Order: sequence, then C-alpha cells, then structure tokens
Amino acid sequence: MSMDITFLGNGSAYPSPHRGASALVLRTEGDCWLFDCGEGTQTQLMKSQIRAGRISKVFISHLHGDHLFGLPGLLCTVSLNTNPEVQQTPNCMDIYGPRGLRHFVRTTLGLTGSQLLFPYAVHELEPTHDQSPAEGSLSLETTAERGPLHPQEQPGRTISLDASTDSYLLFEDKKFVVKAFRLFHRVPSFGFCVEEHERPGRLKTELLKELGMKPGPFYGRLKAGEPVTLEDGRVVRPSEVLEDAIPGRKVCVFGDCSSALGEAPARLCAGADVLVHEATLADEHRDKAVEHGHSTPQMAAAAARACGARRLVLYHFSQRYKPCSLQRDGDEDDVSELKRQAEEALQDCGVEVTLAEDFLTLPVPVRKNRCRESD
Repeated sequence: MSMDITFLGNGSAYPSPHRGASALVLRTEGDCWLFDCGEGTQTQLMKSQIRAGRISKVFISHLHGDHLFGLPGLLCTVSLNTNPEVQQTPNCMDIYGPRGLRHFVRTTLGLTGSQLLFPYAVHELEPTHDQSPAEGSLSLETTAERGPLHPQEQPGRTISLDASTDSYLLFEDKKFVVKAFRLFHRVPSFGFCVEEHERPGRLKTELLKELGMKPGPFYGRLKAGEPVTLEDGRVVRPSEVLEDAIPGRKVCVFGDCSSALGEAPARLCAGADVLVHEATLADEHRDKAVEHGHSTPQMAAAAARACGARRLVLYHFSQRYKPCSLQRDGDEDDVSELKRQAEEALQDCGVEVTLAEDFLTLPVPVRKNRCRESD
C-alpha cells in the first residue's frame, strides 16, 4: 500500500506569498487525511496534486487561527464540488481536535448559512490543565456547545485522556490505529501518531505448489490468517506458508509546542518512520521561541532522538525564513541553517533531517519484514 505526505503550508502565524499556513496531507491509496487547516489551505490544495474531495478525516492540533481558519471554507468548497446527483450516500467527514472545535465549526457554518452536501462529525479531545499557561486554558463556558446541531452535523465523541496510556485513542480500523498525545503550548495542543497495523507476509508459493495447492480461494484464506484443510485431510496453517509479517509504518505529527508532556509521545512515536516537528525559530532564538510556546531545531532534534525516529521533518517556520528557492546572498535569516542545527544535534544517531517546503511530497516506503531488516 502506497503512503506519502504532502506539505501544503509550512509558515507560522499567517499565509504569505512564499509560504502557506500550516497544513499537510497523509495519503494512503486514495484516502487523504488533513492535519491542520490554516487560512488558504483550499487554495494550496488546488495548486497540488491532491483532490480536496478525497479528504475523509481532519486533525486539528490546536485552536490558533493559523491552524484552523481554513477549515470552514474548505468544508464549503468540498461541498460545492460534490455532485448532488450521485445516488450513493456521502461518507461522513470526521474532524478531530481540542474542546471548542465543535462550537467553532457549528457557529461559523451557522452564521454564514452554509449548507453541506455531506455529513460531518467533530470529535473533541479533552485537554488537561497542564497543557498551557492558565491564560491559555479555555473555560468550559467559552467552549460549550450552543444551540442545535448544524443540519449536516452528526453527533461527535468527547474523548478523554486514557490515564493508563497517557494518550487519546481516536480510532482504529483494519489498517490503522490513530492516537493523540499532549503537548505544551500557549493554548492546549496535541500531536498525532498514525500507526499502520502489520500485514501478513508474502505466501511461499513454491511451498504451496509442493503441497498441491493451486492459486485460488485457499490462498486468500491463508493470507487472511485462516488454516486450510486439504482434500487428503492435511491442515495447512498460515504460519507454515507465510513469510514474516511486514511491520506497519508510523507517521507522527507534532502540533505547536515548546515541550511534550508525559512519556506517551516518546512511547507512541518510538521508531517512527517520519516525525514532523515544528522549528519556528533558530536555536539562537530559543528563549523567544519558548516564551511563545514554540520550538527550535535543537528541540525538535531532541524529540526525534527520544523517539528513535528514522526521519525528522522540520516545518512551521517563522515568516522571517524564506524558502531556499527565494534565498538570496546576504539574507540574514537562512532557513537552511535550521536544518544544519538539527543535523548537528543528531549527528551521532543517523536520523535524516528534511526541511519541509510547500508542495513537497515525501513517500513513506514499506518497511522490510523483520528477518530481512535484521540481515
């Protein structure tokens, strides 16, 4: 199964002529999941190879506008491009984010009289008091739901922290499990861990032929983990004719933060194929970054090291740093310096560092099975 990440916007605070606001898409064989939706995200989607109508899930890390203001407009644009004459029932778009997101979406759609041609549901994560300074913690009164559901809104879940795992289980299906973890920022912020389930190894076709089995339904049953009884009464078990399982891939996206809370981030993101982490300012501006709830390359590198990530992708850059393609000799702020600082902090552990740029697409290759990985 193919998997890749496309960065639609990597600028902090606001969209600019050279960088969009925060947004990235994780794509797996047609399904697209959007992580954050800053102002102008729908325009970035139109410039990319990704169809907005393919987005089935949205994950909002926190309620600052540069990660959220694009969501109502995107929902309306997706609706406008939906064919109302198609007979099949449209799928529900699931939206995950902090408490208060449901009120925001319902109010903006309601006040603008926006109707959608598909249902949506907002699933809220209950933050803890230690995810932000006191002034950044939104009161229950501020975030409380008001009025009836929007006509296209379906009831969403309220997801509390699982104290036993220090994380939030957002959903799990046959392919993936997605969990959230707590981060510290000026308002409560979250990171997300998308983990693919391991898949059965390849069938040992030569061995199956020796057993007298021809390609057909039995192959599918064995691949699905079911034993098969041959005509002569012999029972063939999947473990006998399957190669080692193929490990699942893991992609982790950190929202804005100056630190991670608890042990869950390092545990959930252990061995991540890709870890996406903000690096708003260079290391020499660490005090300013932390004061505003942000990170530097060295801080992002420390997170990647703690997780044992294979690749660290830096994003969410201050608008003072122009993309490499627009950098000119003599420019005081060089975005490539952010990469150098992270690489220097990781020079002894083999983590690959990448600078995200708008419309960069990174493939997440299938992992080798365990026996080959250890060769």
